This record gives sequence, C-alpha cells and structure tokens, in this order.
Amino acid sequence: MHRSPLAPVFAALQLGLHVLMVVLSAVVAGRALVGGEHRWGAVALTVLFLAVYFAGGVLRGRPVAARAWLGVLTVLWLGLVALAPDAVYLAFGLYFLYLHLLPRIWGAVAVAAAAAASVIGFALHEGWTIGGVVGPLLGALVAVAIGLGYRAMFQEAAERQRLIDELLAARATLAEQERTAGKLAERQRLAQEIHDTVAQGLSSIQLLLHAAERSGPEHPALQQIRLARETAADSLAETRQLIGELTPAALDGQSLTEALDRIAQRAGAPGLRTGMRVEGTPERLPMSTEAALVRVTQGAVSNVVRHARAERMHITLTYAVDAVHLDVVDDGIGIDPEVFARGTFGLEAMRSRVERQGGTMNVESEPGHTAVAVSFPLEGSS
Repeated sequence: MHRSPLAPVFAALQLGLHVLMVVLSAVVAGRALVGGEHRWGAVALTVLFLAVYFAGGVLRGRPVAARAWLGVLTVLWLGLVALAPDAVYLAFGLYFLYLHLLPRIWGAVAVAAAAAASVIGFALHEGWTIGGVVGPLLGALVAVAIGLGYRAMFQEAAERQRLIDELLAARATLAEQERTAGKLAERQRLAQEIHDTVAQGLSSIQLLLHAAERSGPEHPALQQIRLARETAADSLAETRQLIGELTPAALDGQSLTEALDRIAQRAGAPGLRTGMRVEGTPERLPMSTEAALVRVTQGAVSNVVRHARAERMHITLTYAVDAVHLDVVDDGIGIDPEVFARGTFGLEAMRSRVERQGGTMNVESEPGHTAVAVSFPLEGSS
C-alpha cells in the first residue's frame, strides 16, 4: 500500500502527546516531592500512571482493549488527583485520548466529565479559584478544537489514501492488460512466421514427394518416397496444431459449450460416433480458463482421432458448485502402458497448460476405456 503523505504529521502529533504526558507527569511528581502531603504515594502512582500509559501502545488496532486501557488510565488519574492537585494537568493529555479512542459523542462526554473532575479535584485541595475553574475548561475547549481538526485531517487522509490505492490498482490492471496484449501479439506474430515459413515449406515438400510418387510408380525407392511424404504430412499437421496453440482460442462469437460441440462434430467420421453433453447451469468463465478448456479438448480429441481407433467418443462439460469439469472419454485401444508410464509430449503439454491456469488434469487408460479429466475451481468458491 502507498504510504500516506500525512503519515509524518500523525506520527509527529503522537510523539507530541507522548512528550506532553511525560513532561506533565514529571511536573506532578516533582511538585509532590517538594511539598506534597502524600509525596511518595503520589510519586508511585505517577510512575504507575506513566507505565500504564506507554503499555497501551501494544493495544493499537484493538478498540475494545484500548477502551478498557483508557478506563484503567482514567481510574489511576482520578486517584492521583485525590493525592496531588497538580495531577489535574494530566487531564489535557487524556482529553486527546478520549476524543481519539471513543465515539464522537462519548468522547465529548468524557472530556466534559474529566474537566469537571479536574475543577472539583483542584478545588478540594486549593479551594475555589477563577484559575482553577477556567484552566481545565479552557484546556478542554482547546483539546476539542484540536481533536476535531485532527479527525477532519485523518478522514481526508483516509479518503486520499483510498483514491491513491484505487489509482495504483487501476494502473496495475492496465499494465497487466498491456502485458497480456503484448504476449498475444507476439504469439500471433510467431504463429504467422511459422505458417509462412515452416508450414509452407512442409506443404511444398509434401506436394513434391507426392508428385514424385505418382511419376515413378515402379521406382525402387518408392517406399522411401511414400514414407517421406507421410512424415512430411505428419510434421505439417503437428506444425498446424502448434500454430493453433499459439493463436487465441476459437471462441469468437461462440460460447464455450458451442465451441466444444463444434469440436465434437468435426471429429465425427465413419466408424467414430461423437457426442457432447453439458451438465449443470452454464456460466461465463474467465477467458484464460475457457481457452484452456478448448485447447485441452482439441488435444484430447486429436489423440482419439489419430491414435485410439475408437468407435465412440464423448465430451462432458460439468458446471458444479465450486468447479467446472471436462471429461473426454473414448472406447479405443488405450495408451500403450510403456508410453503412458513415461508420458507423452502432447499429454504433458496439456497438463502444463491446465496447471498454469490453476487446474488439475488426470488421465486413465486401458483397452476399451481412456478418459482425460480436467477440473478448474470456480472463482469465489471456498
């Protein structure tokens, strides 16, 4: 949080109050030693008053405890007033504590009561005098005026701090949006470069090999040419998939459920039945989460189409109370146990994408059943 420019002012006021209480306590103790009737009792009570006063520093930020501390301090002060008339001077410091720690009305009531106790206490020791009455009352009025000014300044500082915090938060959000936009632009540029160079080159190689294959059906290296063409075709497919990974998810103008349904429909082919189901009430998710769900679905479906030799594949999107779940299930041959044990690049890439967005991914595979399960916690869930 940004430090308030008025913080030094408040610190100076607090230090001034500490110095005032120490000086006034020293005056009370010194006057009691010079000629007080209860000199040692007054000195001991003054020291205890000052110790309790400084012990209250640990109660900052705990209103109930602070008010209890203020009550103890007031009782000690009243006892000190009963022993030494000069103790009425300490009321000036207490006025500020009442106004600061108590609600506005009760703070004013406490100041008035302390002023009355000061007048009466001094009169019991020295008799009724104009100075004995005017002094505490004038001190109370000055303390109230200063307290109101302090309260207004504190409220202004709090409002200014709130505006500064909002400005800093807005600036951080804008910076994050700019970074995200820069990343997306760079990914788009990189995808375009790959498309214009690597993908186009592989496409040309594939066409040339296909032409060579057709022009020499009896060529002794026909098998190697065919293998090279198929390798180029596979590499081109992987490159296009990489380009798709780099570009933003295809969600423009579509909801997440529509995008997943389109993926399922496109994967359908003779010999492979596909379907997509939504459970729960659909809701709008963060863009990064929806993009991750689309990309993971594309990767899982691509694996099914290319490797699983499945007859059925089903996509299920479930909106639960605290999370959203995605399941891609097929009845294919499953993943080879050795390959499954050491992991594949495609699966690890999918898992990494999910974990970067705060989700989890699990894969179960055996002949006749392979399931890719992904979960993302919903915002605001406990």
